[in-house]
Amino acid sequence: MLQEFENIINYSITIGDVITNLLIAFICGFLISIFYRMTYKGPGVQQSFLNSLVVLTMITTVVIMVIGNNLARAFGLVGAMSIIRFRTPLKETIDIIYIFFSLAIGMAAGVGLPYIAFISTVFIGSILWILTKTNVVAPPKRGFLLQFTYYSDLGTEEVPYLDVINQYCHSSKLLNVKSIGSDNNLELSYYVKIKNTKMNSQFVKAIKIIEGINHVNLYFDEEQF
Repeated sequence: MLQEFENIINYSITIGDVITNLLIAFICGFLISIFYRMTYKGPGVQQSFLNSLVVLTMITTVVIMVIGNNLARAFGLVGAMSIIRFRTPLKETIDIIYIFFSLAIGMAAGVGLPYIAFISTVFIGSILWILTKTNVVAPPKRGFLLQFTYYSDLGTEEVPYLDVINQYCHSSKLLNVKSIGSDNNLELSYYVKIKNTKMNSQFVKAIKIIEGINHVNLYFDEEQF
């Protein structure tokens, strides 16, 4: 017991260990950034975030080496880190995953476990890449939100747009009807599941040419067609 306590107090690290651990962290962080670029499906990859993943891995390694086996030093760093506030919102859930990924690998490099760092980086990164490419656990495709205005006082009780909706969609559900300006001018919202998503543009055009319909919008994942 006394010997273990002395090992904690006499914890030391050489310059060679520092350089080796940081080099391992850099290589692993670089691999993580590559996996992120391969698996990210958002609107655009930010170079600053890729660089941040590499540096975050190295910084975590430094923190772990500074803490060493010193419990008091660990609590001190936790208190110092608690004043940091992140102001930039993360757009994708996968960004959070990669941040924790970098932190974990940095910890492994910091305690001098290169095999765990390298193998975990390649293995976890490969799993993320496989899941992204194969979509094995992807949820079923969601529907679209169709919105348009319709002037109903056209001397007929028929609803001409329903035929077009039934032609292009597997199913449709009326979500909302709102009067705009006058009682005859309505804004309608439908939840639809399109038979072929490649026909989105044709579907919108077919709705637009119907007499009395204006301002047609089709929404899916915050995209407007």
